[in-house]
Amino acid sequence: MADEKDERIRGDEKGVVNETIGEKSGASEITATALHEAGTKPVSSPVQPLSAAHMAASAEDVDLEAGQPNREPEIRLDHDEDNDDAETNIVRPPNAAKTGGQQVTQDQLLSTLTHISSHGPDMPAAEPWSSFVEIPDEFYDRVPPRRKIAIVALLSFCSLLSPISSTAVLPAVPDVAAEFNTTGSIVDISNALYLLFMGLSPIFWGPLSEVYGRRRITNITSFLFLCCTLGTALSPNLAAYFIFRVLSAFEGTAFILVGSAAVGDIYRPTERGTAMSWFLSGTLIGPALGPFLGGIIVTYKSWRVIFWLQAALSGTAFVGTLVLLPETIHHRKIDSLAGYPLRSKLRVLLPMINPMRVIRLFIYPNVIMAGGASSSLIWNMYALLTPIRYVLNPRFHLTTPMQSGLFYLAPGCGYITGTFFGGRYADYMVRRWIKKRNGVRIPEDRLRSALPFIGIIIPACVLIYGWGVERGVGGIPLAVVMLFVQGVAQLFCFPSVNTYCLDVMQSRGSEVIAGNYFIRFLFACAGTAVVLPATEKIGVGWFSTISAGFLFVSAVGLYTAVLWGKSWRERVDRWENRRRKAEYERAQAQAREESN
Repeated sequence: MADEKDERIRGDEKGVVNETIGEKSGASEITATALHEAGTKPVSSPVQPLSAAHMAASAEDVDLEAGQPNREPEIRLDHDEDNDDAETNIVRPPNAAKTGGQQVTQDQLLSTLTHISSHGPDMPAAEPWSSFVEIPDEFYDRVPPRRKIAIVALLSFCSLLSPISSTAVLPAVPDVAAEFNTTGSIVDISNALYLLFMGLSPIFWGPLSEVYGRRRITNITSFLFLCCTLGTALSPNLAAYFIFRVLSAFEGTAFILVGSAAVGDIYRPTERGTAMSWFLSGTLIGPALGPFLGGIIVTYKSWRVIFWLQAALSGTAFVGTLVLLPETIHHRKIDSLAGYPLRSKLRVLLPMINPMRVIRLFIYPNVIMAGGASSSLIWNMYALLTPIRYVLNPRFHLTTPMQSGLFYLAPGCGYITGTFFGGRYADYMVRRWIKKRNGVRIPEDRLRSALPFIGIIIPACVLIYGWGVERGVGGIPLAVVMLFVQGVAQLFCFPSVNTYCLDVMQSRGSEVIAGNYFIRFLFACAGTAVVLPATEKIGVGWFSTISAGFLFVSAVGLYTAVLWGKSWRERVDRWENRRRKAEYERAQAQAREESN
């Protein structure tokens, strides 16, 4: 009975979500908790439960840790509704560790929770582990369809704020420099730093959103972003301007990261691309709309009005997240630690929120290829948008920031147009290949939808735009058309790549997407920093050729992920399993020595 009770305590620690995925037998329901404890599958269930290696420690793990022979555990069918956690949909069995008096050591807590709750290869364990997890459909039915649309609309608006701030100030660079008695090149450094901290931010907020949930992180960062935007508007000197700009970037990028993860929480893989397309429209329209609005403002008002407007938008987002955004994550890891001493919690939490969790994901070649593809896209976007005022104004004899700002409407309209088609096409491609594979879904199939656009259409548009401006061919119409077409094409690429990051490791989706944003915004920073000096040195045509080459190479890398991504993942998983098994055996040997 003691062993049986201990297993039920472990079941509470695992924090299994309150979704019935078993089959009914008479009046009883086999819950996810029971299936995980038993390590079994219902024979005729249409939905396959998550394996113990992914979501909870199996009974085999419990027996191994206790040094006991394996035995078939009893499937528990009882359920105490009073112990359910409404916010995270957790089933808490009666007499669980949260309310009971069981003594669980810190080593047992660390072994059970740090690996299992993170759904990753962080701790030694006896069971095989796989990076690819299929989440049952029931998890996605918790939120009604209309509520899902409202969530995506809110998150898309929030995701607009940080990118629009990255470019809205571009037309105002001379005005900012004049007020602070410095040069435009120095002010441009603040823009590069803004993008740098947009890249660093996800590796911190990604793991935190897995531990504390999407809603809490969004509420905190939206409030901090509002405060930092107000600080920028009130900056008394250049140093304060730099500091508040950097802090705004660090807080604001959480909208993009958590929003992507939330889309993965509430939409099935076969419909996720469409939702992701609508969500990403905010992140892409922002950089294009920002310079247009900024150009109008600085033509008639002070540059500080740009940040006052952003502060008003940020306040709206903060109120919206407080009132309208529910918790979307299937399970908050912090809930598995309820009732334990602070020291034990910290010992488990520190590995969970370590930013290196995100960096370590780049041992997967397919993650690197997806990061390279999105990096080439974002490099191209900022390399096109950043120098418009400096490149097009003298060539087309434009005299005001507002006139050059009109050019930003071309890619912006392209992003809006692409929103209606890009995500739907990505989802269509997934369903098409599932049918070809007789019902089997392979995440890499989604990337096929992006290949012709990232490998052919966008590079062609960049080359025509660059050399047309360089040679003075086609005039304003050619430039506008190319900017529009490549904008549409980008919305066929970003939803595919972003959704792939959520599909390929669904149990660690926010961390995979965080790694993708980390690398892409570093390239955005590099593109913003080098585009003006490079354009002045080698010309618009040759710099566009470099960008087109980067896009083509990344398309080749993406194609290799389509062909060999599955085998790459399985190879890395086997290596991880060997490492974890060796660590587990060493830990067991050490425990036996200490007991003797």
